[in-house]
Amino acid sequence: MAKLLTILFVALCFETTGVIMLSKGLRTLPGPKDYSPIEIARLVGRGTSNKNIVLGVAFEAVFFVGLLMMMSNADVSFVWPMTSLTFVFSTVAAKFYLREQIDGLRWIGVICIVCGAGLITFSEKRKERLQNTPTAAVVQPN
Repeated sequence: MAKLLTILFVALCFETTGVIMLSKGLRTLPGPKDYSPIEIARLVGRGTSNKNIVLGVAFEAVFFVGLLMMMSNADVSFVWPMTSLTFVFSTVAAKFYLREQIDGLRWIGVICIVCGAGLITFSEKRKERLQNTPTAAVVQPN
């Protein structure tokens, strides 16, 4: 499980960096004047030439590779909820790197996510313990 948690931590760091870079890049782009196909194509063109957006997408791709590695080695019911920790990482990064104002209610939400991830980790460790415990001999009734 230590290997899985290491992959998770590294993947979450890439995810957080990707999200922060995407946010920075998208904030520099002017929004579309309308939602015509030509205007959307222009917006996509401006996005693909923005360094922060391109790097953000690349970091997100590395996160996705880590996600594939984790899902191939563990239950989805363990891996997918654990990726919710990206909300924690991203909130902390937004506070200190993007200088966003984060109110108390949002921090309470972050604490709830951490508690949920802790419960999921506990359940996985419990499952491993139960699988490694020798089962008692089954007594057949006469």
